[in-house]
Parts: sequence; C-alpha cells; structure tokens
Amino acid sequence: MATRTDAPTRREQILKEAALLFAEHGFHGVGVDEIGAAVGISGPGLYRHFAGKDAMLAELLVGISGRLLTGGKRRVAESDGGDPEALLDSLIEGHIDFALDDRPLITLHDRELDRLRDSDRKLVRQLQRQYVELWVEILREVYPALAEPAARSAVHSVFGLLNSTPHLGRPGSLPGRGATAELLHRMARGAFAAAAA
Repeated sequence: MATRTDAPTRREQILKEAALLFAEHGFHGVGVDEIGAAVGISGPGLYRHFAGKDAMLAELLVGISGRLLTGGKRRVAESDGGDPEALLDSLIEGHIDFALDDRPLITLHDRELDRLRDSDRKLVRQLQRQYVELWVEILREVYPALAEPAARSAVHSVFGLLNSTPHLGRPGSLPGRGATAELLHRMARGAFAAAAA
C-alpha cells in the first residue's frame, strides 16, 4: 500500500480513533463524546465531519475493503505481467501489512459488519469478492493445476490465517514486526503450496 508522509487529516484522525474504540468496546459501547474526546473535539463537533457513528463505521469498513483492492490492483499493474511468484509474494506482503497495521479494522469487520446498512454491506462484499478473484487469478498462474474452486478456498483460508493477527496476543508479546511478517509470509506460502500438492 502507498505510504503517506503528510499529517493525517482531522477526518482520518477521527476514523483511526473510532476504529480503536469500536474494536475495544464494540460499536454500541462507544458514544460520539468518547470519540470526540479521543481527538480533542466535542462529541457534537464530530457531526461536522460525519453524519454519525453509522457513517464512521461504513467509511471504515468500505474504506479498508476498497484500499485492499486498490493496493492489490496496483501491485498487479506494477508487476506488468512479470513473474507470478514474485507477484504472489507482493500480494501476500501487502495483506500482511494490512493485517499487522490495521488490526482494529479486522476486529471491526468480524464483529460489526452486520451493523452496516444493506447497501454498504453489499459494497463491502463486492469489493472483497473482487479482491479474492484477483488473488485467485495470480495463484492459478503460480499453480496451474489448482482448480479454480480450490484456489478460491485456499485464498479464503490464507486470508483467515493472516487476518487472525488480532488474536495473536498483545503487540508486545509477539516477536518483532519483521519476524512476525516473515512467519506469516512463510505460512501463507506453505498453505498455498499444500493446497496445490
């Protein structure tokens, strides 16, 4: 994913704090006053940026699904038809970055997706399906004998593996970020190789 060096906007700050609070206390366990306090504005001041908590949740969950898909497409475009093995590694690395850096969003998705309006939930699912299919195509280039349904199952399984990072324990209890990323990468590649065996 592209990295930004400029300071986050107020809107981005609100979303980041809302994600942390929602993940820790649940969507209904957090009020706008708590979110506002976390970013140094009054709860009602949040309404200058968002229509309400529902809008924040939708932007968080639709936003991360869109960013994953955009990042995956960018990696494919940058590979310019190059080595599929290297592209698969690049996709895995990008998803690991998400899994390690956006752990609250994984928790939110697991717990709160059903709270979205139908249209937002359908959009999240549509973006996720496109992201999965992008992986399936690359995985089948690496393992041509792997049937499409099996490739799709393998991709979902690896996502489950990588997205389990919120359950790995407290950040301080894990090996360093680099070692954790390397371990997850090896496990993802091992799972794909096992699926193709």
